Amino acid sequence: MSTTLPPFKCGLVALIGPPNAGKSTFLNKCLGRKVAIVSPLPQTTRNRITGILSEKDAQVIFVDTPGIHKPRGKMNRAMVHSAWQSLESADVVGIIIDADLYARHPDFFANDTASLHGATTDATRPVFIIANKVDLLGDKSRLLPLLEAADSTWPGAEIFPVSSASGEGLPQLLAAIKNALPESPPLFPEDMLSTLPLRFMAAEIIREKLFLFLRQELPYSTAVDIEAWEEDAKSGHVTIHAVIYVAKSTHKAMVIGHAGRNIKQVGQSARKEIMELLGRKAHLQLWVKIKENWADDHAFLHSLEPATGMPGW
Repeated sequence: MSTTLPPFKCGLVALIGPPNAGKSTFLNKCLGRKVAIVSPLPQTTRNRITGILSEKDAQVIFVDTPGIHKPRGKMNRAMVHSAWQSLESADVVGIIIDADLYARHPDFFANDTASLHGATTDATRPVFIIANKVDLLGDKSRLLPLLEAADSTWPGAEIFPVSSASGEGLPQLLAAIKNALPESPPLFPEDMLSTLPLRFMAAEIIREKLFLFLRQELPYSTAVDIEAWEEDAKSGHVTIHAVIYVAKSTHKAMVIGHAGRNIKQVGQSARKEIMELLGRKAHLQLWVKIKENWADDHAFLHSLEPATGMPGW
């Protein structure tokens, strides 16, 4: 007696929303591995980050995007443009909002999501509203006004209260997302976690450590570029030469720290995580260079973008 297996599903899910809604944390939790950097500061993600969840019945290709905000300067305009581009090829749209923030400040909701409304009310593809950070709400009844506002803003969209920190609500959401995907064979090998090159991921790890260790002291106009990636054919060890670009001499001193304390701390923490990523020994050498107005240099910004390897991108 033969049994018919359910059709395999595969497609792109664009994760979009205001800054600091927890999109990167959500992506990492769904994958069970870290592919996107996380920071308590808003607008940490600058590029479209792709994470691939492969299961026996589906392959979900998540695209994490920079937070939608009012852009100022070339870098910010490029970030927002990148986020909107993700919608063009998406089969499913996941709008991630900060449930804790809007439960405390319901008046923020309409303003923060106004630009998302028209671009995501598309009857041709499913839209999921992901109300994140519900673990921060002691009284879940405080969610009700937000859920009503979301339902009014995106009529017909399914709404899922979740916690990217604890995993609450994620199994139900993932099941709904997989069900909404088109029938298709997988686009990537089942052991592939991301389309991002290792050099870019290493640069992102360094940038994350800068955010985490320097926090509010870190100037937003900070970039990381991998200048050289040397692999020893005999030992397999990797030596990475990375440059941290800042816009001013005062920023350079801030990143380096007294007697090099900050740059050493960043380097040690980043090296440990890079070795976990690579699964082998790595040496990391960091330099800090001043490049004035780099955030408005289109050619420089383009050089920092990863080659995603995504179909149709």
